[in-house]
Amino acid sequence: MEEAILLHNPRCSKSRETLALLEQRGASVRVVDTLETPPGRALIVRLLDRLGLEPRGLMRTHEAAYLELGLDDPALTRDQLVDALHAHPRLLQRPILVANGKAAIGRPPEAVLAIL
Repeated sequence: MEEAILLHNPRCSKSRETLALLEQRGASVRVVDTLETPPGRALIVRLLDRLGLEPRGLMRTHEAAYLELGLDDPALTRDQLVDALHAHPRLLQRPILVANGKAAIGRPPEAVLAIL
């Protein structure tokens, strides 16, 4: 059975709310601070597949860095966008719970409960 992992940013209120919700429910999850330990390319690709998203769907497109890095350029490939998510973890939507062969973005926090 796959270990449940919460990709977490402690500075994000939704991420903190999701972690608190999981703790209240007694869920056993490994918490990974995405700013300290950015997800690798393979994990990002796996998240995209499990969420049924393309890279921009996993990006925080309203962040200043998104425009500063030119990530709104439609000519960028999927690989280039995955590289950007890996290199700039602040752009990654959060929190993301990975459990039971699935993934869910905790917006709202209760959305992660569906995969437990």
